[in-house]
Amino acid sequence: QLQLVESGGGLVQPGGSLRLSCAASGFTLDNYRIGWFRQAPGKEREGVSCISRRGDSTYYDDSVKGRFTISRDNAKNTVYLQMNSLKPEDTAVYYCAAKPTPSLSSISCVRNVYANWGQGTQVTVSS
Repeated sequence: QLQLVESGGGLVQPGGSLRLSCAASGFTLDNYRIGWFRQAPGKEREGVSCISRRGDSTYYDDSVKGRFTISRDNAKNTVYLQMNSLKPEDTAVYYCAAKPTPSLSSISCVRNVYANWGQGTQVTVSS
């Protein structure tokens, strides 16, 4: 059974850092492009950062550019989101999502493209 499990969320002060992990089970992650999305209360789920199968193409929303870094370790079947200089507006539930693709380098951060989702991990940035 295909499963994505996020971890690494928590409560952090403004300016702090967290590293989120997205571990896959039941399938080989290197056949999938991966996206990190977030949803704050009362808002729609939005694309934060996405990465190609090979890891050579990445996308960052303008709101996180320069602060967040997406990476993947296909040998560990895991994708990471390093989040630095966190701000209160980064507070949200963070989800990872996967979509199979034959392309090694294409990416997409469009929510509706993804059919496989994790359960989410809460990130709260507050003093």
